[in-house]
Amino acid sequence: MTDAPVRPTVRLTVGQLRVSDDHAANRETVRRAIDSAAHLHADLLVLPEYAAGFDPRGTGPEHAEPLEGPFVSLLREQAARTGVAVIAGTVLPGDDTHGVNAVVAVTGDGALAGVYRKVHLYDAFGHRESDRLLPGPVDAEPLVVDIAGMRVGVITCYDLRFPESARRVVDAGAEVLVVPAAWAAGPLKAMHWRTLAMARAIENTVVVAAVGQAGPGTTGRSLVVGPDGEVGLELSDQPELRTVDLDPGRLAEVRAGNPSLANRRYRVVPA
Repeated sequence: MTDAPVRPTVRLTVGQLRVSDDHAANRETVRRAIDSAAHLHADLLVLPEYAAGFDPRGTGPEHAEPLEGPFVSLLREQAARTGVAVIAGTVLPGDDTHGVNAVVAVTGDGALAGVYRKVHLYDAFGHRESDRLLPGPVDAEPLVVDIAGMRVGVITCYDLRFPESARRVVDAGAEVLVVPAAWAAGPLKAMHWRTLAMARAIENTVVVAAVGQAGPGTTGRSLVVGPDGEVGLELSDQPELRTVDLDPGRLAEVRAGNPSLANRRYRVVPA
């Protein structure tokens, strides 16, 4: 690899992938996505929820792999090889009948920086994620990692509908909120996705990178929203990788002009 150009920004690649129930094929897709991000000198690649394996009829323990399994091992090996940090969704083992919907964060040196286990399971719009998955602990420490000098926090999919989830991660220092998702398709769902991502960005004065799956049963339409609510990148419903630069100076400007975090009078605590 050639040396990355010097720049005052953080380079983010959005990996809107189509994911199947074939784990080996998905790993190859992910490997190619990491290579593409590295070619563009990205600091961070964000992949969707359930990037290791997905069934639009419901993803459960049959898709679970331990943190030492082939999917997370691939992320760590490829991150160490390329220097690209990766945040991606997977399913971890739970009990005999349930898995755990999780997002892992791997830094550019290949270290597993943390795991977020999804708190809000998608029991809505005719779906029942809790039939197949266990929720994460509500009082777990938020997952926030340093990527090229910016603090990146993690929630996933249905969490986007709960503003306190995002605010708790922002309270932990997040300047960028990444939201891996397999946002279910349906009437008004694309509108909800876009509107909620914009709202979380505006109310928290953070960058929101909402990265969805493409393919059957999902919405796609990943987007990156600035801390002022402006949509800087938005994809279609098809698989695609796109790269943007995030400017921490612009984030500071927005927060100086709109000090809503400093002006608030309530705190978020686990229920």
